[in-house]
Amino acid sequence: MMPFRRAAVGLGTAVLLAAGLATPSPAMAAGTFVPGSAGLGDPFFPYAGNGGYDVSHYALRLGYEPRTGRLAGSATIRATATQNLSRFDLDLRGFEISRLTVNGRVASFTRAGQELVITPPAGLRAGRPFTVVVDYAGVPQVVTDPDGSIEGWVPTDDGAFVVGEPQGSPGWYPVNDNPRDKATFEFRVTVPAGLTVMANGVLASTTSARGHSTFVWRENVPMAPYLATATLGRFDLTRYRLRNGLPVYIAVDPTLADAKVLDKLPDIVGFYRSIYGPYPFDAVGAIVDNAPDVGYSLETQTKPVFDQVPDEATLAHELSHMWYGDSVTLTRWPDIWLHEGFATWSEWIWSEHEGRESAHQSFEDLYNTPAEDTEFWTPPPGNPGDPAHLFDGTVYERGAMTLQALREKVGDPTFFRIMRTWATRHRYGNVTTPQFIALAERESGRHLHHFFDVWLYQNAKPTSW
Repeated sequence: MMPFRRAAVGLGTAVLLAAGLATPSPAMAAGTFVPGSAGLGDPFFPYAGNGGYDVSHYALRLGYEPRTGRLAGSATIRATATQNLSRFDLDLRGFEISRLTVNGRVASFTRAGQELVITPPAGLRAGRPFTVVVDYAGVPQVVTDPDGSIEGWVPTDDGAFVVGEPQGSPGWYPVNDNPRDKATFEFRVTVPAGLTVMANGVLASTTSARGHSTFVWRENVPMAPYLATATLGRFDLTRYRLRNGLPVYIAVDPTLADAKVLDKLPDIVGFYRSIYGPYPFDAVGAIVDNAPDVGYSLETQTKPVFDQVPDEATLAHELSHMWYGDSVTLTRWPDIWLHEGFATWSEWIWSEHEGRESAHQSFEDLYNTPAEDTEFWTPPPGNPGDPAHLFDGTVYERGAMTLQALREKVGDPTFFRIMRTWATRHRYGNVTTPQFIALAERESGRHLHHFFDVWLYQNAKPTSW
């Protein structure tokens, strides 16, 4: 995400179990059916996500009318029960539900906040797949985050700017809203003729009939739910392929100024491939919309979304998230520095690669900030404290400084090996800060507890590491 949003836990906190993968109790194994949990206990968003199942695929059929703001949807969700389920939850904010089925049979449901509590006609046995279909419609509710920023399905003059980090996805589709439950996606979105829909993955088809156009996008690489987008409006769409055949999709709102900076995309992606390892997805691109009410750019898997034409640093930042954030994704939201610190450092190394300011110079410029400037140095990036500080400047800047300080401590060969190993070993997975520390210690052969403690967890300017 760029720029950082002011206003996002600790190293010793135990890592929570992966979504829906809790070991069944003896009672469950014996055939007792029990409800799945209403949340997964994230320290910042404890009721986001749901227990008892693991989603493998979302098929979203959507229709949107910008004139009225009405979104009509049908979500088909394929999942596998990880315990004997008597009922389970999905996350969904607002909307009227006209029909809900489980395995083709009508299921009962209740609503409690964003919890859609579903009771199937019969219990769902552990280890068995099941399918949920939710038909819903209404005007989406824009989600306001603890830091005051907005996300979800955000209306624009000609469509919608659709982003989900950290909790916007339930604002437009029913979902197991936790970054640990990655799934593949298909988007089939119908809009008035003349509008373009941009979603994740590869454009499979475009058809037109009776004054409307339908766009089908497929993301065949598992994706954290918050990374989904279906941004739509009037766009000039440019398509081409990189030298290795990777499809590129560039959508730019025609009301905006020249977006020549996007010509840098192939070079940036190529450079990151050289230092971080293979590009992890089946497409790449960018969506540049005129969305002045949003105030930030945000990564979505395969196509970052920009609220205005970005500068080169912002473009480099968001593209780096394809490796750090989208492919390698945090397990808990307090570890957000694993995304934003890495992306900010990626800006610095891109600048260095281009012969401009080096990463060391960027580090020094920030390190010269006086220790008395507590607003700059706190909260520490590894412990933002609460969700209102999830996207604070320290997460970005001190996070990036942590990586540059590590680079200078262990030397370039070891540092770049750490960065590449992190991206390739955990490809498509979920990670924690302790895992990164363990990797850095293993690759460097050094004990780095003090180093990471002062840079990630202390509420003061580091002076010795």
